[in-house]
Amino acid sequence: MAEVSAAIVKALREETGQGMMECKKALQEANGDPEAARVILRKKGLATAEKKAARVTKEGLVAIAFSADKSGAAMVEVQCETDFCARNDVFKDMVKQVAQIAAEAPAGPVEATPAVKDAVQSALSKIGENMGFARGVKIAAPRIGTYVHHNGKVGVLIGVQGEISDETLSDLCMHVAFADPMGITTADVPADLVEKERAFAREQALASGKPPEIAEKMVAGKINKFLAERALLEQPFVRDDKKKVKDILGKANVLSFARYLVGA
Repeated sequence: MAEVSAAIVKALREETGQGMMECKKALQEANGDPEAARVILRKKGLATAEKKAARVTKEGLVAIAFSADKSGAAMVEVQCETDFCARNDVFKDMVKQVAQIAAEAPAGPVEATPAVKDAVQSALSKIGENMGFARGVKIAAPRIGTYVHHNGKVGVLIGVQGEISDETLSDLCMHVAFADPMGITTADVPADLVEKERAFAREQALASGKPPEIAEKMVAGKINKFLAERALLEQPFVRDDKKKVKDILGKANVLSFARYLVGA
């Protein structure tokens, strides 16, 4: 078995984040070759990850990053087992790194690319807790608003076109974080949910003994309320519930938005 110097072991430990003994064993197995030792450590890390993959990930963080040219921004969610891990600086830095990788991807849903998987695997090998990329999205728009709650558990990304102040855009992001709309307009609310609500409202109306024509008006009223509560533009604005979100936008248009809640 090859003898390796403490300096080489220390350098490999700083580079990989593995324990001193693991690095020493890998270097000895690799006959002192640092590159071969890195491969050995990586293989062992993947094997460890496979063993841990069955453990539930219910905690994690959301992070947002802008592309280099500022034309787009991406939001990602990376999950882990415990809140203790989510508060670890290694995990935090990794989630930021994943967000930055996602920010350079095309607009739309973000996939777990090899670069994303490598970043997650590196953090896993250092922390020793199961973790994984949960989801991601990139938005490209003339104006982009972002919001991440102080605990890193809720994030919002909004793409807007038209003139809008920084303050209004910031307020709009906080509104989405609080109100959790399902779509921009009533047409964006999933049709299956609307039909379920309609059936339930009709059953209630008929059970009340009202004539069919009155029952249908009651159903229509309840559906309109249901849609208004779930469509962003129709929701009462959180900072002034006498106004709807569409009233505070002026001539600006919301092109797209995303809201993430860790584990949801």
